[in-house]
Amino acid sequence: MPRVVVTHAVRDRGLWASKHSERVPVFAPWGSNVVEYLAADGSNKVAVLADVHDMAKMQAALNSPEIAAGKQAHGVVE
Repeated sequence: MPRVVVTHAVRDRGLWASKHSERVPVFAPWGSNVVEYLAADGSNKVAVLADVHDMAKMQAALNSPEIAAGKQAHGVVE
């Protein structure tokens, strides 16, 4: 099972970190062991790591309206 790391910037590190419990169920249909990281230098860079058991579902989910809404609510910078 591949382990995938997704990195991006966020507007507010604290807000983003507080939303972990909302992200895990969204990842569940295609991934597990969701772990999140904040940049050690205090910047707005973050990473999400997950073990992906269905890459096709992950790709479809990443382009879904549900993920887009979650990104906006969690302060993801595109």
